[in-house]
Amino acid sequence: MATKTANTTSTSVKPDAVLASNAHHNQVILQGDHGDTTIQPHVVAKIAGIAVREVPGVHGLVPFGAGQTLARVARQVTGSEYRDLGVNVEVGKVEAAIDLRIVTEYGVSIPSIAAQIRENVSRRIMEMTGLRVKETNIEVVDLWFADDEAAPAPSSSRVE
Repeated sequence: MATKTANTTSTSVKPDAVLASNAHHNQVILQGDHGDTTIQPHVVAKIAGIAVREVPGVHGLVPFGAGQTLARVARQVTGSEYRDLGVNVEVGKVEAAIDLRIVTEYGVSIPSIAAQIRENVSRRIMEMTGLRVKETNIEVVDLWFADDEAAPAPSSSRVE
């Protein structure tokens, strides 16, 4: 039996199964015995962003394009965090594809970090959404050096 809603068409299947991806928003819809659960793509992106930051040796994520860069600046001004910067997701019915832009710490094995990121992102997304991560593409865009952290400037007051 097919059910049509405003933005989504889904077919009745076993409880708690991933049903459909909205063609306009790529949202994931989980149908259970007591109702549907919709997961928006930005939620999957936030999960991935947090999972990446959990991996030792990752210094940070780098925004994709001007839109994410502007959002980053706006968030810095307001003091809020934007956990999905540097993360692009494509969400399907049962799978997700993840693109990441990262900065790694100098001296760590990039292949090792990449493997750890793929494992952690896949595990977290599966645990939290039920989606299987089909691929995780990682672009290392820079290295971070501990020496880059500027030491606080000494207080130079002209008066005592």
